[in-house]
Amino acid sequence: MTAPALPPLLPETTLSQVLQSYPGAQRALFARYHIGGCSSCAFSPTETLAQLCARNENLDVQEVISHIQDSHQGDVTLQISPADFAELRRETPELKVLDVRTREEHEAVTIPGSLLMTQELVQEAFSAWDKNAPVILYDHTGSRSLDAVAYFIGHGFTNARCLAGGIHAYSLEVDPSLPRYKVEIEA
Repeated sequence: MTAPALPPLLPETTLSQVLQSYPGAQRALFARYHIGGCSSCAFSPTETLAQLCARNENLDVQEVISHIQDSHQGDVTLQISPADFAELRRETPELKVLDVRTREEHEAVTIPGSLLMTQELVQEAFSAWDKNAPVILYDHTGSRSLDAVAYFIGHGFTNARCLAGGIHAYSLEVDPSLPRYKVEIEA
């Protein structure tokens, strides 16, 4: 499966456009430059990469662009497509599948056989599970699960991946019997 070509990042690209094409960009910016992770270092969706770099100690725009792109490639390696996940489930009956969404989302719709990731389950996984066995994590659209899979990898899980596009993509591409939904954010 070939990933679609991403639009080029230019100094005049807005942060909204960056995040749309490179969903892990905010995590990458915060990890290296401490930008975008809290209210004191936040950015506006209409701000351009050039403006962001100028107000953050005149960072080199091309270096920031390269970092976002490199981080994105790293994110891609942590993901498994819905089709490949379905095949892995067929081949690996004991596959551990963890749902990193809220309890309410999990109770509303879930991938059959998955477990809601609770603190207790994480402690059990870290202390008792085979860290070389495959573990797949998923959320609604595939963004939060990237953080969760990085956490598992950081704790020694060599074969942890997250479901690209989350349960939403899985229901579109593999199991249309799973209802799709939107999360309403309260103001």
